[in-house]
Amino acid sequence: MKNLQIYIISCLGLLLSCSSPEQQIDKIVSNASFVANPQPVKERPVPILAIGEKAPDFRLPATDGKFYSLNDFKQSKAMVVIFTCNHCPTAQAYEDRLIKVVSDYNTQGVSFVAISPNSPVGLLYEELGYTDLNDDYEEMKIRVKDKKYNFPYLYDGDDQAVSLKYGPVATPHVFLFDKEQKLAYRGRLDAVEKPGTANAEDLRAALDAILVGTEVPNPITKTFGCSTKWGWKLKMKEKANKEWKEKEVTVSAIDEAAIGQLLKNEDSGKLRLINIWATWCGPCVIEYPEFIVLQRMFGARDFEFISISADNPKQESKVLKFLKEKASAVPNYFFAKDDKYALIEAVDKDWNGALPYTILIEPNGKIVWKHQGEVDFYELKKVIVEHELIGRYF
Repeated sequence: MKNLQIYIISCLGLLLSCSSPEQQIDKIVSNASFVANPQPVKERPVPILAIGEKAPDFRLPATDGKFYSLNDFKQSKAMVVIFTCNHCPTAQAYEDRLIKVVSDYNTQGVSFVAISPNSPVGLLYEELGYTDLNDDYEEMKIRVKDKKYNFPYLYDGDDQAVSLKYGPVATPHVFLFDKEQKLAYRGRLDAVEKPGTANAEDLRAALDAILVGTEVPNPITKTFGCSTKWGWKLKMKEKANKEWKEKEVTVSAIDEAAIGQLLKNEDSGKLRLINIWATWCGPCVIEYPEFIVLQRMFGARDFEFISISADNPKQESKVLKFLKEKASAVPNYFFAKDDKYALIEAVDKDWNGALPYTILIEPNGKIVWKHQGEVDFYELKKVIVEHELIGRYF
């Protein structure tokens, strides 16, 4: 009750400090914490905003905790709305160029705002092979911090109402508006995806034209990238989940010599992630499904996950039952001896034996990451995706 009274008093204070009902509502909502709630969206045609059309209004939460609306940019000489996201390799390839454009033009009366149009409910694990982050609101905050975005990054993943009005076909997709907030250019930043080979020439040319009051010479260009993940694209996700759960799950015995071969990693050509776990280890059981997510994310690339159970060999059926419940369709092993110290020495002489234990190995056996205890999967995914065998770009 006391907290409710404090909240009501604070809201009354905000109301008294505002000059209009619209400002009053904006103040209250902007100071309330936003909690994302992505929902399926009914399928419909998505037309692309036409040149000359007025910018559709929006009011969306940003990663900085504020809400932004079209009205916030009404004094701008030009406004760039770019639809982008965390997971797309093309979007990531253009990030540094976008940051540089913002730095070059934000002192010239140009406003920039990025919107993530994707529905988290429509995104497959198998689409996350070039990223450490998905497209939900909380992970957008991480990307902003990691890349030090110099523009607001807005979330439209709950119902995609704003994105449906603009019609972005892929990420990144640029919509540039003049001082009257009419669309003057839409399309790509530039024609070369690979970082370091272009400098957002198409967007810069369009901005320069607007700032001197002339027509944009080439107002429409095609854009390339990951398709927008609309909230009605659920059948593919359901199909992918079903197919993964139907994969065969087996477990085999492994001895010290075979573990040594796994650690040498001479024949895979892949980053090899090995997790030592047990059914009686609480943290092991809790975190294990996240390793399967990693396999689904990066398994189509130069990556593989392997599990080794430290359970007593007599518990093979219990181990297999657990692995099947977790849809562990990866190479699964259990140590063939009831000698935990032999397992420890075979895996890592520096390991003190506490479970879980996880190790990431390059081809030819170089250890690039290892961890005793529960894994920080944000950290691990970043290590994986930023390794030269994987990478964020094509």
